[in-house]
Amino acid sequence: MLHPDALAQTLPMLTKGMAGVFLVIGVIVLATAILNKLTNR
Repeated sequence: MLHPDALAQTLPMLTKGMAGVFLVIGVIVLATAILNKLTNR
């Protein structure tokens, strides 16, 4: 049922996807922090 060769094939794609997700979250967090600093009341 478990195919190690298939896992080895899809691992790079999975890694790129996870890195992309974390990158987007990081950009959103940074943008929110910058906007909070700029629009401080």
